[in-house]
Amino acid sequence: MRIGIGYDIHRFDPARTLVLGGLKFEGEPGLAGHSDADVLLHAVIDALLGAAGLGDIGTHFPPGDPEWKDSSSVALLEQTAGMLVVRRLAVDYIDATVIAERPKLAGRIPEMRQVIARAVGIQPDRVNVKATTNEGLGDIGRGEGMAAMAVALLGEA
Repeated sequence: MRIGIGYDIHRFDPARTLVLGGLKFEGEPGLAGHSDADVLLHAVIDALLGAAGLGDIGTHFPPGDPEWKDSSSVALLEQTAGMLVVRRLAVDYIDATVIAERPKLAGRIPEMRQVIARAVGIQPDRVNVKATTNEGLGDIGRGEGMAAMAVALLGEA
């Protein structure tokens, strides 16, 4: 078994629509970034790459590369899953946490689990997504942005 951890943070950009866990949150300010800035999927990608010993998201999808400008993080996650298949690694489990003061995520978490599971080729019961706040503390607590952490467990395919 191999384990990896991922983390991502982005500041809010009111000119964009929020994309989180591969889902759009209409009416919510988006996140600044080169791609769609989906902090949850970026943390998951980093956890998977870390478990596989393949570096990080910036190595494979550089933020300065025009190829990835405004790209879907679901597509990046699918490409990452493909890298694992080539190395004969299989995703066993993903656990992730979104840290944000808003929006409330509980009602959309089942959908996020479905999106992540589909992208990496596992059942949704092998994906866990949680949400928490920073209780008003720090940058995230002041509502300046959001972050996510993820852990991935891989095994041999």
